[in-house]
Amino acid sequence: MPMIVLAAEAAGRPLEAISSPSAGSPVDLAWLIPVVPAISAALLLLFGKRLGRASAWVAVAAVGVSTWLSTTVFVFLAGQPAGERTFIRSLGTWLNAGEMDVEWSILVDPLSSVMLLLVTWVSLFIHLYSVGYMHGDERYSRFFGYLNLFVASMLVLVLGESFVTLFVGWELVGLCSYLLIGFWFERRAYASAATKAFILNRIGDAGFIIAMLVIFAQFGSLSLGAVLPEAATVLTTGTAAVICLLLLIAATGKSAQIPLYVWLPDAMAGPTPVSALIHAATMVTAGVYLIARTSPLYALADDVGLLVATVGIATALITAIIACAQVDLKKILAYSTISQLGYMFVGVGIGDYTAGIFHLLTHGFFKALLFLAAGSVMHALADEADIRRMGGLFRTMPVTATTSAIGVLAIAGLPPLAGFWSKEEILAAAAGSSEAGVVIWALGILVAGLTAFYMTRWFVLIFLGRERWRTVDQPTAPADQEAGVRGGPPRPTLHPHESPPSMTVPLIVLAAASALGGLINIDPETGFLHGWLVGPSVLAFEPQIDVLTGTVQVAAAVLVSVLGIGVAWTMYRRVDIATVGVGGGVRRAAREAFRVDGLYETIVLRPGRLLAEGFSLFDRRGVDGAVNGLARLTGGLATLGRRTQTGFVRSYALAVLGGAVLITMLFIGIIVRTGAN
Repeated sequence: MPMIVLAAEAAGRPLEAISSPSAGSPVDLAWLIPVVPAISAALLLLFGKRLGRASAWVAVAAVGVSTWLSTTVFVFLAGQPAGERTFIRSLGTWLNAGEMDVEWSILVDPLSSVMLLLVTWVSLFIHLYSVGYMHGDERYSRFFGYLNLFVASMLVLVLGESFVTLFVGWELVGLCSYLLIGFWFERRAYASAATKAFILNRIGDAGFIIAMLVIFAQFGSLSLGAVLPEAATVLTTGTAAVICLLLLIAATGKSAQIPLYVWLPDAMAGPTPVSALIHAATMVTAGVYLIARTSPLYALADDVGLLVATVGIATALITAIIACAQVDLKKILAYSTISQLGYMFVGVGIGDYTAGIFHLLTHGFFKALLFLAAGSVMHALADEADIRRMGGLFRTMPVTATTSAIGVLAIAGLPPLAGFWSKEEILAAAAGSSEAGVVIWALGILVAGLTAFYMTRWFVLIFLGRERWRTVDQPTAPADQEAGVRGGPPRPTLHPHESPPSMTVPLIVLAAASALGGLINIDPETGFLHGWLVGPSVLAFEPQIDVLTGTVQVAAAVLVSVLGIGVAWTMYRRVDIATVGVGGGVRRAAREAFRVDGLYETIVLRPGRLLAEGFSLFDRRGVDGAVNGLARLTGGLATLGRRTQTGFVRSYALAVLGGAVLITMLFIGIIVRTGAN
């Protein structure tokens, strides 16, 4: 197998190439990591009905094999010298057209290895959780087939050694999200949500395609090993900026950033395990991974990097404000995901790729935990999703509530939980990046306080206070009507209880990861993740200014988070539930998500529909009208000609006589005119 270098210069020195692994090493089996769940998906989609409930365990076993292989690959890399942890495994030529020669190869390096661990382990627990959650669904086997395909697609994306291979995984996760978001397609709103996600992702994908065309025009190759090490010598600053902007468009679509974030809240239409998988380990992390993977390109375009960070902090702030006013427990988590992805964009945008990936990993732990906890609550309350109709569940669901508390504190950024370390590293890097970075840091502190506020609100209204779910029929007051509380027939009497072990065991494991996950990179300079990623996979971050000391930065962030928790606790511990989510001004605008969907409908959908109808009319009346008119003219002339063919000799003789008379008259006229001249 060939040698490869997959990073450009770091700290002013070139990285050295490394050799291919010895025969029989775990890297030689890495190609099986996406293949096993892909085969399982095919079997389940073709023969799943015959397997019945056993189909779930086939899917779990497939992901289990991928998890074991991913872990052995990571352990193998950890045993290699620090400068020799990047390998490729070529599986043969895939595309050979003219000057384009694309190998189907996998890339195993420190970045892909940690992504493999996140995707496979989180997916394994989500699969186990789904065994109990999806029990009784009529398309049980199909669900697990789609779930396996989703995991396989994300693994192809992570392991792709070329932009084309990466793009295949990129498109497949988009397809799988469409299938899983619209899994209960009988409900029109769910089918519409799936279509919305699919279309908005296609907008970002167009940027990816154009970026690949520009890259191929510049390098004559789409291999990461051929492009990234040579980026500094081949590309001008302008060309690098164009490529990075196009990749940013792709990343904003997949990772749900402004302006393409509106699909993710609607993605809650899918089953809760799907929401957890999309938000924690697959799909939405792809945009952050893409920017981190192409860090040598972004190093050549600092202004584009600042734009990435600006998009990230703007998205984080706006969606955090929206989350503060939502009443659907899954939509609150959805807007929270968008906001946390904004933090990751800040990290990779300012050049601290390790911090961005660090938060990606810790977020994967606590966001998977929170979504699965939300599913556990909905499972106990007959799919109720309105947090105003919950309360007091701590007593009946102690495991779900306790693990949820850990997840809430982790995402709120309280030490020593995982979210604290990764969020602090991003904020510290922003403060030291530039003068503009100080503004981003200040906004990031504000977002941290809002995050603590809305997540505490989420927890208090679900697990503490009065047991509002006991009410058989909750009247719909005028204020509740404005806020969207459902009225109608009386609610059935509910008997909430703790979820089965297949659902609670994954919660416990993910809670432990949310509590301890920050240990992998406590120190931004000497932590494990920093030494693991910087050099072989991403570029090092060099602070440019020193405005605030580390102690002041940490104290400010923790103080704001504690303040957010305290305010939410005071407001909602004994709140009149009829006022939750009700109000005017900013609160009402936030509850309606600032009507961004309506804005898009006004400036994009309606003009687009009118344009399409205009083209349709032109096609029917103009293009088709011209063709059909010519056909009618030809038919009319043919009809007239056909009438002259009577089949009677006397008719033909009369026609000959008429012709002879006309010719004679013509000659007489010519002779007369000639004689006159």
